[in-house]
Amino acid sequence: MPLSFKVSGAEKDQLVASMTAILLHDCGLEITAENIRSVAASTGNVVPGNISELFATYIEKAGGVEKFFGAPGAGGGGGGAAAPASSAPAAAGAAAPAAPEKPKEEEVDALDGGMDMFGGGGGGGGGDY
Repeated sequence: MPLSFKVSGAEKDQLVASMTAILLHDCGLEITAENIRSVAASTGNVVPGNISELFATYIEKAGGVEKFFGAPGAGGGGGGAAAPASSAPAAAGAAAPAAPEKPKEEEVDALDGGMDMFGGGGGGGGGDY
């Protein structure tokens, strides 16, 4: 089943500029207003200068396109942000530093002696309730 939708005007300009910026990023090219307009023109679209300038400037100030992509996941209640991708390749043969091992905490059984939920001093269920 083919998927299609129609957009026009400012929505189309923004969609074309967005897709063009993603394409430029995926190709490893610099995201500039000129590149956005050039790629858009090669696809038969026209992105006005103010839109291409706005997108290029905003992406540059944000530090790249990566910040606009959510981390993959199964959905549900939030989570931590994804670690930024590094453009520098890892040194050959260099091992990542191991994380320090956390000391194992001793488990405490909530039913082992101590107070009960009514303020009594031990097991056996007191006569105060």
